[in-house]
Amino acid sequence: MAKTILITGCSSGIGLAAAQGMRARGWHVFASCRQQRDCDRLRAMGFDSPRIDYDDAASIASGLAEVLEATGGRLDALFNNGAFGMPGAVEDVPTEALRAIFETNLFGWHELTRRVIPVMRAQGHGRIVQCSSVLGLVAFPWRGAYVATKYALEGLSDTLRLELKGTGIHVVLIEPGPITSKLREKAIPHFERHIDWQGSALRAKYEGSLLKRLYEDRGPDRFELPPAAVTAKLIRAVEARRPAPRYYVTTPTYIAGILRRILPTRLSDRVLGSI
Repeated sequence: MAKTILITGCSSGIGLAAAQGMRARGWHVFASCRQQRDCDRLRAMGFDSPRIDYDDAASIASGLAEVLEATGGRLDALFNNGAFGMPGAVEDVPTEALRAIFETNLFGWHELTRRVIPVMRAQGHGRIVQCSSVLGLVAFPWRGAYVATKYALEGLSDTLRLELKGTGIHVVLIEPGPITSKLREKAIPHFERHIDWQGSALRAKYEGSLLKRLYEDRGPDRFELPPAAVTAKLIRAVEARRPAPRYYVTTPTYIAGILRRILPTRLSDRVLGSI
């Protein structure tokens, strides 16, 4: 019987590439999306595609139930991936906007993970793989809301890994850096909805930095890799007999890991503050 994996956020980018890559390796892939139209598109591609919206607890319950009904109650791996960005200076991010990004990027993941754990505990094995970020290791300017969710995810996942020791359930963090995706494009509506940059004390810095990054097509970032690079680490996370707690993906992530371990905070701030 093929091993089963549920992947969230499969409409494009990392999630879609992961669904295609895992299916190519013989896994039974459940490629979930937030929007029903994207689920329909993936079904046309031959995937099982339950609708799971991290902001909607009912869809989390019904989407997982759909998976378990199809597998006879078994799930070998979960890849939490769906998330969005909220660019803007921390002082300009409204608190309700911060609550919204935590709902999608952390609380929804927690809800789904809590529902999956009893299934994996009963079968005696499982892999819970969390798509974190280089921004779960170090902070960059203008990305405070996203950084906060990924820092929280790192801590929650580390704790969960310790608590599940001996159960046969492994918790693994994958930490990409610049990956070709629509994350920046999809962040623009959130920025326009919530950030009053024109009224900000930092308006000149927005004009000199963030606005250009958001709206100008400057081609791939330095060291940017395709989504398949994340899939390669996902394969190791779910197929290795003893997976590592963390898998770095891009050169900036390896550099960030070194910075966090060896540089004093003030020196690290000088490096990261210039980005």
